[in-house]
Amino acid sequence: MHYNFFTSSRFEKEVKRLSKKFPSLKSDLLKLQKDIIYTANFGTPLGKNLYKIRLKVKSKSKGKSGGFRVINYIELSLKEDLSDIYLLTIYDKSETGNISVSEVQSILRTI
Repeated sequence: MHYNFFTSSRFEKEVKRLSKKFPSLKSDLLKLQKDIIYTANFGTPLGKNLYKIRLKVKSKSKGKSGGFRVINYIELSLKEDLSDIYLLTIYDKSETGNISVSEVQSILRTI
């Protein structure tokens, strides 16, 4: 299976903001993409091809539970051996408890 990764404008904006405080975030996100490619672990299912991934950020030193959350959407292609993964948003678990379903749906409409 091959994967194409896409990011929403909100995701890019949040990464830019958070990486100022946590310099390892960008390399941790690259590692996450490699993990998805090699293990096909998309995270915890939220329904309707939406998933939440717990991300450990090296420069935060909190582990996965106190780390970041990445919400992604998977568009599977049945005819081809190719899937599109949309990284919708990322947030620091210590700043934001949970993200609402309506908020995720509004981000999804922008892609």
